[in-house]
Amino acid sequence: MNFTPAVLLVASLCGYVIGAGGGLLFLRRERLANLFCFGATAFSALNGLLAALLFLAGAAGAPPPQFELFPAPLSYLHFSVRLDALSAFFLLFVSFIVFAIATYSLGYAKGYFGRKSVGVLGALFNALVLATTLVVTADNVWSFLIAWELMALTAYCLVSFEHESGETRRAGVLYFIMSHLDAVCIILGFLLLYQAAGDYGFASLHDIGTKMPPGRRDAAFLLFLVGFGIKAGIVPLHIWLPAAHPVAPSNVSAFMSGVLLKTGIYGLTRVAFDFLGPPPLWWGVTVLTVGTVSAVLGVLYALMEHDLKRLLAYHSIENIGIILMGLGAALMFLHTGHPLLATLALVAGLYHTINHAVFKGLLFMGAGAVVHATHTRNMEELGGLIRRMPQTALFFLIGAVAISALPPLNGFVSEWLTYQALLQGFGTTDSLMRLIFPLSGAMLALTGALAAACFVKAFGITFLAQPRSEHATQAHEAAPTMLLGMGLLAAACVALGLFPVQFVRLLDPLTQQLTGRQLSGPLGAAHGLVLTSLTERSGTASTLGLALMGLCLLPIPFALAWVFGRRAQVRIGPTWDCGQRSLTPRMEYTATGFSKPLRMVFKALFRPHREVQREYDFSPYFAKNLRFDSHVEEVFEQKIYRPARLMILRASRRVQALQAGSIHAYLLYIFSTLVLLLLFAV
Repeated sequence: MNFTPAVLLVASLCGYVIGAGGGLLFLRRERLANLFCFGATAFSALNGLLAALLFLAGAAGAPPPQFELFPAPLSYLHFSVRLDALSAFFLLFVSFIVFAIATYSLGYAKGYFGRKSVGVLGALFNALVLATTLVVTADNVWSFLIAWELMALTAYCLVSFEHESGETRRAGVLYFIMSHLDAVCIILGFLLLYQAAGDYGFASLHDIGTKMPPGRRDAAFLLFLVGFGIKAGIVPLHIWLPAAHPVAPSNVSAFMSGVLLKTGIYGLTRVAFDFLGPPPLWWGVTVLTVGTVSAVLGVLYALMEHDLKRLLAYHSIENIGIILMGLGAALMFLHTGHPLLATLALVAGLYHTINHAVFKGLLFMGAGAVVHATHTRNMEELGGLIRRMPQTALFFLIGAVAISALPPLNGFVSEWLTYQALLQGFGTTDSLMRLIFPLSGAMLALTGALAAACFVKAFGITFLAQPRSEHATQAHEAAPTMLLGMGLLAAACVALGLFPVQFVRLLDPLTQQLTGRQLSGPLGAAHGLVLTSLTERSGTASTLGLALMGLCLLPIPFALAWVFGRRAQVRIGPTWDCGQRSLTPRMEYTATGFSKPLRMVFKALFRPHREVQREYDFSPYFAKNLRFDSHVEEVFEQKIYRPARLMILRASRRVQALQAGSIHAYLLYIFSTLVLLLLFAV
């Protein structure tokens, strides 16, 4: 058989369908359902990964594969898929992340045996991955919107999987509402494009913005920015994300953060760079500003969180902001006539897209292993897990270093490229608008520093010191398949960090499609060992060189210790414990105590709520018990969403009066509507 990208893509889609059907078929045989569903997911993801690699590597040879999945029931409704450079890039990392998650899920889903239906979980997960794959490979508006809606509905079902909890039900409803708000905006945007093109095919929509009046073109851009921005989780449209990610099963959380959010990035990239034509300056400024604000606020709110999965959810907002900084800078460079810099910024944004998918999937799987072993997400009840879960701790540490943009891992590479694009952007225009580049670069530096502080807290409070609860004391290492899934993503963090030039070459067809330029040559030097950024005055970096240097220097302290410490006498004594007899968990740093200095620095933003409760024996001067509670509530929830919800509820009560229960009133409504339609028709 000739394994072309088209054949492999069809095999991938069919595998997801079979996996979903098998989950429903084996509902009463949970072990078989687990093995069949997630085994089919892994097989299908592997086929999708090979299809994308073959296409991007140029093995296809022929024109991009395009085919219709089944005969159209109507002449204008064709459900077809097509691989081009952009869809192949997203299919590449979607399939890789899904393969790792499917491997992880084989062990993780065993925790639901006897209490939840693993067959339903596997069926819904396969349906979600199928819909996501169809979103990034759709060839027309109909296919895209049907897959988009299927993706939203299956994700809602998975978010609400453990619906016995009120928190889960509220998060599911919120996600359902926001996902349909984004669908409305996207549909309206596509209708504006259809008015100009007269066709729903993506090929017909290429550069259609050049034929649209400026007002409609700008309106379409704003509608797509809001619609895809809701799915991506940009500030202030992010409200669903920190609510839904923590309550979903951890394998679903890893998929949603690593993959589902990127469908918003895919949609925005497809529209802004492929459909709408040359961008005006304010488009790039808007995207860059939104990205900068999302990055800074996302990491600040993550610092205040003590729920491990909610903390990771806020970091997804931060990293989506970093991706948008690259895309926004690319749009600005295209407007100012610097296609090479636009390509650099686009590569930075898209490389961070795949990097975030890898290390955030790894971190959510690590958090899932912790929750699986301790049955709590509260970091204040954890601690000491590095001795009980050493391999999980190692993988989580790799993800923490990567997301903190520390060399030599992958997060450093994409953020370094983003820095280079922003710093070089200062000289591209003489207007005051150029100040946005160094300001965004400074905010990116602040974001990186705060992210490092946040993951010192997340790793230290969770894995180090002594257990703070019985849950942590009784923790155990994750199952082998869970460790294998985490190991795959940890290895990818290392590979994407040490060999970035080799992976950037896969983006050449993509940058050629979107900007007309290729970048693999200027970005690599010294046979691909050094990463450069276009000009002689710009910086260079070699993550592989840094790693080799570290390995070479590593023996030095051991040699010094052996030379000077051979005759030293070692005395072992008790740790200083403030005069107490023994160390206790109450002496450890808490998550609240660790983040308090930053909470005080940014108190104007956080506006923390404090409550002190005292119990007295016989005098108000002698307290028997003292309880201090402090929490932070999002300003967007206070100032935007809560007033909007109250306003909608009041309007609903008033509109409810129209539903009087009288058939005569309903007939009057129908008659009035017909009269108005006739008047407007004439």
